[in-house]
Amino acid sequence: MDCQGGNVLDPYRIEPCSDFTVVAAKAAYELAIAGVEAQLGGHSPLVINGEEVEIRGPIRSVNPSRPGQLVGTASSAGHDQVDAAVAAAWDAYPGWAEMPAERRAALASRLGDVIASRKYEFAAWQTFEAGKNWAEAEADVAEAIDFCHYYAHQALAMAAPVPVHEYPGEHNESWLQPIGAGAVIPPWNFPLAILAGMTIGPVAAGNTVVLKPASATPMVGWGFMQAVAEAGFPPGVVNFLPGSGAVIGDQLVDHPQIRFVNFTGSKQVGLRIAQRAAVVHPGQRWLKRAYMEMGGKDALIVDETADLEAAATDAVKSAYGFQGQKCSACSRLIVVDSVHDAILDLVVDKAGALEVGPAVDDFAVGPVISDVQQGTILDEIDRGRAEASLVLGGNRVDLDGGYFLEPTIFADVAPEMRLAQHEIFGPVLSVLRVTDFNEAIAVANGTEFGLTGGLHSRDEKHIARAKREFHVGNLYINRKITGALVGIQPFGGFNMSGSNAKAGGPDYLRLFMEMKTVATRL
Repeated sequence: MDCQGGNVLDPYRIEPCSDFTVVAAKAAYELAIAGVEAQLGGHSPLVINGEEVEIRGPIRSVNPSRPGQLVGTASSAGHDQVDAAVAAAWDAYPGWAEMPAERRAALASRLGDVIASRKYEFAAWQTFEAGKNWAEAEADVAEAIDFCHYYAHQALAMAAPVPVHEYPGEHNESWLQPIGAGAVIPPWNFPLAILAGMTIGPVAAGNTVVLKPASATPMVGWGFMQAVAEAGFPPGVVNFLPGSGAVIGDQLVDHPQIRFVNFTGSKQVGLRIAQRAAVVHPGQRWLKRAYMEMGGKDALIVDETADLEAAATDAVKSAYGFQGQKCSACSRLIVVDSVHDAILDLVVDKAGALEVGPAVDDFAVGPVISDVQQGTILDEIDRGRAEASLVLGGNRVDLDGGYFLEPTIFADVAPEMRLAQHEIFGPVLSVLRVTDFNEAIAVANGTEFGLTGGLHSRDEKHIARAKREFHVGNLYINRKITGALVGIQPFGGFNMSGSNAKAGGPDYLRLFMEMKTVATRL
């Protein structure tokens, strides 16, 4: 690929994932695990204007499957480093913004290639640091690769003139241009995929960024920065600031020289950022753009015509993939009365068969991210015991001190209960009985969220109604409700799930650009 001005990109296609029942794939992942394990205990610096910066007070990252195992440490930025990183981003901005879109696209695509060349290594880091089993970790890396390649193509598309109508006696033209330096604040649950997409989208459009990785997964973020350097991005285009949200988060959001804030995380933090980003500070010359992608209380509806075996399988996959630590995870299973008992039995059997254990050994259910998260989930389970019927799980699993929980199911859950309204972000599924499809739709829409949802049905009228009336950003029919594919299923929700920015969609880069119009009298 020509990074000096060529505009030839390979056709976009999603990165394939491995079948780890194949001996060669299994052996390759085991080799990657051994290689990463030999590197544990390393250190991540800050990166400001392409230079590594060391700061006292490191962040400790541990393996949630074995908390006694140190994954690595990271420098923790302070106020001075925020100012320096924002200044570096603006220093780099003019040259980056003026660079031909073809060159920026080539660099974005090359970044995807760099990550792809070490896919199992990047995945293995997530197995140790985030507690993802092999398939979940590799899928995360594949999505990161997809974001790089897809946004490379979109950068070229956005560089084309904006069509306008002709007007006698004038030449009129419009185009899109980047807006400046922004802050990127990704979550820990997709520590490479979402981080990469949230970063490379605005960057491919011609902006520069200050990236603050999640404190739980800084080593994955550091790997991304090493790939950015290897791909050849100029200094200052991506600046890397691990650090406590309590120390630097507000400062980064409030900074008068930040043009946009790109955030994915909890509703609580997202609302705080949105409020702060709306304030115009002295020296600020723009209205700050803020994109908040937050949580969900996602529902899968099963009606009387559904394939019950398939519905139960998809419910379990959607509820317990990565221990339910996905904003898209199925946390409500809404079942019409006539098939409720059959579905409940199937789901309990399938979830009960899931084995819990260390992510490195590729158990179906690994650890949750931290002791704090484990305690929070157990508190929610204890509240649920007083509301509904606990029919599966509900307990801590004692393995090497890891943060393990049993797959948990509550039945007899009413729509108004906390179990049906509050995002738990763990391996907890609530089953709700409804009389018919009309009630199912009403219950599904009866939360403040609107991220993902699903329907298992063979009734074409029910499917058509769900498409119209199920108010979510991503609706899935007769399949699991997680695993949106970049460029195929643009992802983002309604209501308190966020700003519906639609990551992996054709309009995503437009969020970080502005239109200029020029009229020339002939």
